[in-house]
Amino acid sequence: MSVYRAFARVNAAAIERNCRRMRGELGEGVQMCAVVKADGYGHGMLASAQAALAGGATWLAVASVPEARELGAEICLQEEGPGSPAFGRLRHPPARLLVLGPLRSVEVEEAVFLGMDVVAWDEGIVALAGELGREVGRPARVHVKLDTGMGRYGVRDPARASEVVAAAAAHPHVELVGAMTHFATADERGDAFFGEQLARFTAWAQSVKREHPEVLVHAANSAAVLRDPAAHFDMVRCGVALYGLDPFGEDPQARDLEPALELESYVAAVKRCAPGESTGYGRRFRPIADTHVGLLPIGYGDGWRRGLSNNGEALVGGRRYPLVGTVSMDSVAVDLGPDPRARELLYERAVLIGAQGEERITAEEVARRLGTINYEIACGLTARVSRLHHSDGVAGRVAEAE
Repeated sequence: MSVYRAFARVNAAAIERNCRRMRGELGEGVQMCAVVKADGYGHGMLASAQAALAGGATWLAVASVPEARELGAEICLQEEGPGSPAFGRLRHPPARLLVLGPLRSVEVEEAVFLGMDVVAWDEGIVALAGELGREVGRPARVHVKLDTGMGRYGVRDPARASEVVAAAAAHPHVELVGAMTHFATADERGDAFFGEQLARFTAWAQSVKREHPEVLVHAANSAAVLRDPAAHFDMVRCGVALYGLDPFGEDPQARDLEPALELESYVAAVKRCAPGESTGYGRRFRPIADTHVGLLPIGYGDGWRRGLSNNGEALVGGRRYPLVGTVSMDSVAVDLGPDPRARELLYERAVLIGAQGEERITAEEVARRLGTINYEIACGLTARVSRLHHSDGVAGRVAEAE
């Protein structure tokens, strides 16, 4: 039994295989950008990045400069060579590092100084990046974003976006690297808006390519990669599928994806619970017949949401048992049934996400119970849940959420 009250086993080999599986969807020459923001979707940023690079990714993407700084320092991504004191730690060939999110001036400065790629949607960002590129003695690397319908960052008007492209291309200290967009409904199969966005972006991207053939065009997230090869362009940005989570919120196995994360705790106590007695805050579980309640030391302080009160299951001894009572900050209960042998389950492993025996609980199942998406289940696991990284059972490092 582990010494951890609650922990997540993360199989880096599964992430590597998922990356290769998604690369198998791509045509010749299409590059893979692995999105490892939000601590690798809760799986551990560095371990996820290394696994994705081993699986054939040549780019990594994060949301912020602090994420990029941590990742770049750890994995030696930017222009490292034999002269670097950290070069010997590099497991895979260097990759480009793209910062997807909006940046304040000070963040643009750091990103350009560290050689990261940044996203721009107005000439002001381009000019600032260019001035910083002049100061550091190498061009600032810029991707221009067209908002084709997500309604977040980027410029909506293709003509204005083209003006930003022209400004980047003309600046002597800026390298125009990419032209990009982001789909709003790629994971909603049958939704017509995806096609509208794709058509809008394709027309603009083709015009950019005519003027700047070297520009890297990219748009597709995991769902778009699986949904339509026309969305692949020069590069795709895969996130959720790399972690073995179904982009469509259904069943990862049906898409040949391997869930990389298993969430475990253990049965810390077994108590008889008779009619009239209860367990947990608010007395939300009061049995109508004698039963045994197993207490697991995991709760919403670990990211196991309160909305799972009386609304979920755990695997113990290869069987499913219902979660009962209120999920508290540090504890949740399972109904182990009336059989006196339930007491023998004391200290047994309890799986909340993952497989045990013939049974399995997926992040998608948990998400459906909460009316949310699998992304939130994985990303919501807190730093109190230690990540135990391994490669098909071969132990790797143990870390708090990075």
